[in-house]
This record gives sequence, structure tokens and C-alpha cells, in this order.
Amino acid sequence: MSAGVGTQRDPGTVRAPFGQRVRDWWNSRSRAEQWMITIPVVVLVYLLPMLNVFPLSTEPWTDYELALFNAARLGLIALGLNVVLGQAGLLDLGYVGFFAIGAYVAAIMTSRDSFLHNPHYSWLVVVPVAMAVTMISGVLIGTPTLRLRGDYLAIVTLGFGEMVRLLADNLDPLRGNRGFQDVGRPPGTHADGSPLFTQTDGKPWYWLTVTFIIVILLLIGNLERSRVGRAWVAIREDEDVAELMGIPTFRFKVWAFVMGAAIGGLSGVLYAGQVGFVNNQRFDVVTSILFVAAVVLGGSGNKVGVLLGALVISYLPDRFQLAPQYRFLAFGLALIVLMIFRPQGLLGARQRLLARGRQAYQRLVGAPEPVSADSALTEQGKGGDL
Repeated sequence: MSAGVGTQRDPGTVRAPFGQRVRDWWNSRSRAEQWMITIPVVVLVYLLPMLNVFPLSTEPWTDYELALFNAARLGLIALGLNVVLGQAGLLDLGYVGFFAIGAYVAAIMTSRDSFLHNPHYSWLVVVPVAMAVTMISGVLIGTPTLRLRGDYLAIVTLGFGEMVRLLADNLDPLRGNRGFQDVGRPPGTHADGSPLFTQTDGKPWYWLTVTFIIVILLLIGNLERSRVGRAWVAIREDEDVAELMGIPTFRFKVWAFVMGAAIGGLSGVLYAGQVGFVNNQRFDVVTSILFVAAVVLGGSGNKVGVLLGALVISYLPDRFQLAPQYRFLAFGLALIVLMIFRPQGLLGARQRLLARGRQAYQRLVGAPEPVSADSALTEQGKGGDL
């Protein structure tokens, strides 16, 4: 046998890609070991505003702490849209409508410009009310429209987002461009009695938003491992087959819409409180498309991926204020490059069995189960299996 033939590598000995080896290592850890690794990462995330070592954090034209808050707020929005788009596979192009509803509820309940005549509702009351109102709006818009699919659903949801903006522009109680000033903020004071949450200090807002993100990650993670999460995945992969299997697809789609709406309303309250002013100028189609871009760029269906996508979408343009005429050009080029080399997103969704299913599979075949590197949207096009 020649030397060239003798050096040929056996296909069975080819090592898996580094990313897959890392994921297999993580999935082989016990729950306690995973928590021991996760907790230091969470502590580091909380310390970011004080470390000031994040890339481009010394840029003098943008406040570093507010840039972190804006990225965290967009991450919260992306998590809500990921429930609708990434988990249930519903293409929602009007998600900005729920974001706007939450912001306007906060403004109406706390601003001195409100038609309620100087309301003094506590911010702790505003949050559940805003989430409840957006959930109701999710039911109202979802019930007649979620029987549509694909492009038709996208057009209807896009119309919903525009309808909310036009109502805010034309209804006199919502004040159009005049907007609402002095929107309420969370309670809390410093040791000297000054307010803890202000328009210029981004640290408290960032910490509050990160706390909400962690709570929602835990809730969504539990849902993914439940019957609801399995139903969403089945609907996303093939709705007709899911219905034939006995899944009430319409009901689960409405649930996804409602949950996503609640998270969108929460992020709207945070935005309104930090800015202190709400009008109809920040709730346009471009903003809604940026929300979708954060989910698709990060990896539709991957919770950590959409957070990373939100960081790229929000933080990088905020930090390139030195040459503002080029920042969106650089942002667009970065998106094109990423979509060419990573069409599944930065962290594509990995379709895996649940924890006990993984253990059973590994006992039977002696190896981790195969995974798909395609994103949820790509899998919809292929009609992939569960």
C-alpha cells in the first residue's frame, strides 16, 4: 500500500467541530455543574457597567452605561419576539405595536399630560397593568389573524404595528407628536435622597432590565421543556402535521402571541420610564424590522443567540457616534457578511431532545444525538423533522 493511501484518515475518527464539542460538553454536565458555571457569568454581566472594559467602551461620544441599557432593552424585546417567531414560527413584523402599547400605558398612567388629570399611579402598578393590556391586545389581534400563515400573517401584523402608530398620531388623547412628558420611573433613592432612576444614569436601568431578562429566561426555558414548548416546535416545523397529531394549533399560537405581547409591553414601560417622554416617532416600521433583525441575526429559536443579536444590533451603532454618517453603512455591511457566512444566525437553534431524552438516546447508541445547525426559519423552508 502506498504512503499516500496509508495516511488517509478514517471518517470515523474525524473530530466534531469545536462548537459541537463545547455543546456536548455542556449538555453532559449535571444541573448543579451548569449552575456553578452560569452564576459567575451572570455576576460578570451585572458588573459590566462598572468594569468599563467592553469593546469600544471608551468612546467619548456615547454614554457607555446607557448604551448597555439600550442593548439590554433590545435583548428583552428580542426574547419576546423569539417566543413568537423563533419558538412558534409566526412571522410577526408588527411587534413594535406591543412595544408602543406598553409605553403609552405607562405614559397615560403616570404623566402629567395624561387625560386622566395628573395620575399618580405607582410604577409597580403600571408594569402589570401594561403587560395585561398588551396581552389583551395580543388576543384581540391574534384571534382573527392567526388562522393566516406565512406572508399573509406578516402583512397583517405589519398593518397592526402601523395601525397603533397612526392611532397614536390621530387620536387627540394620545397627543401625537406632542407626546407625554415626565413619564413615571421606578421607586428608589440614593443615600443622599436623590432619585435612583434618572434619565442620565444608565446603571440602575441596566441592572433592572438584566434582572427582568434572567426571570424571563427561566420562565421561557421551563416552557420550552413543557408540553407548550413541544407544541410550539411542532407548529413551527409543520403546522398541518401538528394538527393531525391532535395539537390544538390555534390555541397554542394565540398563547405564543400573548406571551410575546406581554414581554413587548414590559420593554415599552422600561423605555418610556428611562426616556421620560413618549410620542409616536419611535414606533415605526424601521424599528419593528430592527427587532426582527435582532432575532434572525442572533439565531431564531435560540434564547442566548437572540440576546447576542440584540447586542450587535443595538450596541455597535450606539458606539460608532464619531462618524454617524457611516455607522449604519458599517452596520448593514456587517449584517450582509454575517448572513453570507452564518445564515442560521450567530448561534443557530439546535434541535435537541429534552434532558431525559438525551440521556436515553446516549445509553442506547453510546453517542450524543445528532443536531441540526439550521435556524428555525431555514427549517420551516425545508419542512424538517422534529
